Amino acid sequence: MTAWIILPVSLAAFSITGIWIVYAMAVMNHHVCPVENWSYNVTCTEETAKPGFPKTCCTIQDIPLISKCGSYPPESCLFSLIGNVGAFMVVLVCLLRYAQIIEHRNHCWLNTSGLVSGCTNAVGLVMVGNFQVDHAKTLHYVGAGAAFPAGILFVCLQCVLTYRVAVTALDYWMAHVRVALATGALITLVLSGVFFIHESFVLQHAAAICEWVFTVVILVFYGTFTYEFGTVTTNTMLAGLQRSLSHGSGVLIGDDVQVGALGGGATKGLKSPGGSSTSTHLNCTPENIAML
Repeated sequence: MTAWIILPVSLAAFSITGIWIVYAMAVMNHHVCPVENWSYNVTCTEETAKPGFPKTCCTIQDIPLISKCGSYPPESCLFSLIGNVGAFMVVLVCLLRYAQIIEHRNHCWLNTSGLVSGCTNAVGLVMVGNFQVDHAKTLHYVGAGAAFPAGILFVCLQCVLTYRVAVTALDYWMAHVRVALATGALITLVLSGVFFIHESFVLQHAAAICEWVFTVVILVFYGTFTYEFGTVTTNTMLAGLQRSLSHGSGVLIGDDVQVGALGGGATKGLKSPGGSSTSTHLNCTPENIAML
């Protein structure tokens, strides 16, 4: 067990709690209407502000999309903080996961694609958090256009990678859980996009709900990496660097073992968090190398 086990849980807990606090602040400050409200008007007359109570008259501008909740101060400040800190934690999770997969399989384009999509998701989060939709709409939508597709691509790739490196029954159960989460995220993302392009107030509100569900599901998916991060070591964190250094001078042996031109060591199999044994088909001892 390592301290890195806290990272995925912290990312999910911090981000989910944070965005709901932003939502509550936006509702209390009359910047959006509560999510349980389904009644919207074309226009509203000026109403007397009632601190601590939601708005009583709502227009399409008050639909509680996540971006709308973080458009105005003071909640916009917290929204930006969540976006920046969350993006940093996402990058850390992606790098550690990338290194873990390298310990399993040296040559895997899915792993590289997962790293790229995860980092793209993080960049999109920074743009969404710092360029509010009501003040920098173009940049905000560029960030959202990067974050949402990259996020769904990342979780789908991680589902495949989880199956490819699974060893124990518990590993496969975790893969099943991730497939369920990825499926839910994909469905809600598609529905959110379909509903959002309609002018109907009801469908716009449904799009907001789907967006909230999508975001929470993606964050829960990131939290599931706690299962694997209990086996992270210093060697894991250096795996990506070792892969880069050995890429130019290494000699490929089989599918999963790479030895340096000057007689470097072989890559070891990663211990499964669901069992006490390592993946034997990925191990290579010095005696085996000598025989080759």
